[in-house]
Amino acid sequence: MLRTALRNVLAHKARLLMTTLAVLLGVAFVAGTLVFTSTLSEAFQRSAEKGLDDVDVAVQPDDDSDAAEETPGAASDLPQELLDSLGALPGVASATGSVNGFAALADKDGDLVGAGWDTTGTNYYAGPDGTGTDDRYPMDEGRAPAGEGEIAIDARTAERTGYAVGDTARLSVDGPVREETITGIFTTDDGAVAAGGAMVLFDTATAQQLYTAPGEYSRIVLRAEQGTSQEELKTAVEPLLPADAEAITGDQAAKDQADSIEAATSGMRTALLGFAGVALFVGIFIIANTFTMLVAQRTRELALLRAVGASRRQVTRSVLIEAFVVGVVAGAVGLAVGIGVAAGLRSLMGSAGITVPDGPLIISGSAVAASLIVGVGITMLAAYLPARRAAKIPPVAAMNALHAVPTARGLLLRNTIGALFAAAGGALVVVGIGADDNGATMGLGAALLVVGVFVLTPLLSRPVIALAAPLVRVFGVSGRLARLNAVRNPRRTAATASALMIGLTLITGMTVIATSLSHAIDKLAAESLKSDYVVSMANFTPLSPEIGETLAELPEVTAISGLRNSPALYEGDDDTQYLTGVDGSAMPDLVNLDFTTGSWDDLRGDAVVVDTDTAEKHGWSAGDTFTATFEDGETGTLTVAGLYEGNAMITGVMIDTAALDPHLDRVWDMQVMLRMDDGVSDAAKDRLESALGDNPAILVQDRDDISEDIAYIFNLLLNMLYGLLAMAVIVAVLGVINTLAMSVFERRQEIGMLRAIGLDRRGTKRMVRIEAVTIALFGGVMGVGLGVFFAWAVGQLISDSLATYTLTMPWTRLIVFLVLAGVVGVLAALWPARRAARLNMLEAIKAD
Repeated sequence: MLRTALRNVLAHKARLLMTTLAVLLGVAFVAGTLVFTSTLSEAFQRSAEKGLDDVDVAVQPDDDSDAAEETPGAASDLPQELLDSLGALPGVASATGSVNGFAALADKDGDLVGAGWDTTGTNYYAGPDGTGTDDRYPMDEGRAPAGEGEIAIDARTAERTGYAVGDTARLSVDGPVREETITGIFTTDDGAVAAGGAMVLFDTATAQQLYTAPGEYSRIVLRAEQGTSQEELKTAVEPLLPADAEAITGDQAAKDQADSIEAATSGMRTALLGFAGVALFVGIFIIANTFTMLVAQRTRELALLRAVGASRRQVTRSVLIEAFVVGVVAGAVGLAVGIGVAAGLRSLMGSAGITVPDGPLIISGSAVAASLIVGVGITMLAAYLPARRAAKIPPVAAMNALHAVPTARGLLLRNTIGALFAAAGGALVVVGIGADDNGATMGLGAALLVVGVFVLTPLLSRPVIALAAPLVRVFGVSGRLARLNAVRNPRRTAATASALMIGLTLITGMTVIATSLSHAIDKLAAESLKSDYVVSMANFTPLSPEIGETLAELPEVTAISGLRNSPALYEGDDDTQYLTGVDGSAMPDLVNLDFTTGSWDDLRGDAVVVDTDTAEKHGWSAGDTFTATFEDGETGTLTVAGLYEGNAMITGVMIDTAALDPHLDRVWDMQVMLRMDDGVSDAAKDRLESALGDNPAILVQDRDDISEDIAYIFNLLLNMLYGLLAMAVIVAVLGVINTLAMSVFERRQEIGMLRAIGLDRRGTKRMVRIEAVTIALFGGVMGVGLGVFFAWAVGQLISDSLATYTLTMPWTRLIVFLVLAGVVGVLAALWPARRAARLNMLEAIKAD
């Protein structure tokens, strides 16, 4: 039986080709994902570890300390006195104070370097007396910055921007433009720079002025003397630390960075494997369909094996051996293709300007094992039911060429099970909308509904395809024959169409949700904002209050307010909350909020206005007072002067900036809203940008700009999802090709008869094409319908937190999806139609 199975694989290699390709693509997706993410993770980990080679112990603020929990913002920077004390400890070879923060560096064309948020600003630590050298940043050219107005940049940034020693560069830390002279170019092992970021060095005093405070550091790095271990040094350091600081060893810092990198790549790996799973799931339909047709076409052969003594188990085993061979071949080739894809993706990232640290391609044993297990497992799983059917063929079937047809009882049982699954799934999806654990409930319901619809697809195929009758009549005899062929074997049609249905269900659902969200946010911005412009940093880090002050001096600005966030603790609540400081006198002209009690006019002194949800959560009413602990540790009594209906853009406790500012360590705005006397115009925007020094690190946006940015993000995500789901669609196309090709082989006698009685080659091709288009459109209609239903259900959940959300149907895109489904049918039919038209009439009629 083993030799028989192997001979059958070779005999039917052409018919098994599409099945092998379908499994191969899914395996390549899995292998490529595992190799690519492992390569990225390993490269970044090695780069991070290299940057920590000179770190034996690092001292840093501890945000999880008791002091930080008791007082929001209590974890402060590290003072010079602590650096001096640690440097004097026995066993310490050197102590370096580090100051870090964001610095937006512009290139010579005024564009941001490193996409804006990848640029780090830090200090060149020249020792306590300022005359030493910082071994972390050896200078290749020039010298280290020694005072205000001087910077040094890393060698990679200098190479891609063309900056040289002596040039003047424009940069921004928190808004205002700074023009700095480049005094040096240095090399660094910093992982962020190796990954495509940029680094700017200031002298320590300037860095402290920009990022912390005079005499304070973000981090202290200690190097141990020879013979002192990292743990010994950590033990010696800990007694000197304040309550809101912690010490970690260099090994632990490297492990923490490795865990962080692994967590980041793990999320990407999981997402990509999810899409690979979709492609493999679609492939199951193709494999099952292929082996079902092979078994049906080999009824006499299999019955003859039974007649000469083969047991049912041996027949089942022979079919599974064929599937095993297909799986091994697909797994091995898929692994090779996946490795090539991973290497290609890495090169593509480099050509797209996304730098990845150097390192080898990581082909782990788990990736190899997963590829082979997936290839073999999926193929044998999908072939199991056809193998069972093969074993049930009686020996008497060897006497004739008739294929067994499903019994009425079998069809009734299938339809009953499908109806129960579909009804239960639909009910769970609807119930999940209001359930506490709505995600799990709706997920289970969606899975049951898809399975139920799949089981019912043979029943649904006849009425749905019948609707196409008026259209196919246009093509005469070929059209009528194509429609009849499409419904001749409903199970085969269903399995072929279901593969396409699954991909279109996901694509349609995501498209409808994204379109609805985009419209909801547009509506929210239009209803909530009165301001003409919102000013913020390009990477949405805090803005200097100098930005708001500069804009307020413009005569055409009629109303302006910054939004300042500050952590706080409220009496009776252990979770950190945020106070938002605003100018109450300007807010009525900048936002459109409905007050249930009070107004913006009540926002002064210790009076606050609160959104109704926050007030309900804490049990506050208008006139109530509560105690708040500010970020500086001081407490104050605040009075609820007004209640407003919050939304996704504006919510929380609002307080006057004059009352909040004294409690802030550093006064910063998250954004600035303003209104102009001539409203929104290109000229107005140009005046604002000019007043800010044409700073590329600052965004000046009107409501349309905000909506376009959000729409761009949604479209980018959608395009990425389309690309990832394209694999599932390609697999579905292979399924249509495979089904039609095998169907042509199966019906070659019939096609020969049609040719003999007058159907020409063109008509034969047309018949096969229309059959393919009919099946593809059937799958498309089912997929679009299911996708819209799931989008509606998910939208009900979204509307609970986004009041402006309504289901918005992207009719143009949905029509495009259906048209593309038809195009898929046409393309899939090219080879089978050509093969059918080229059949020799006499040989086809003689075929058994």
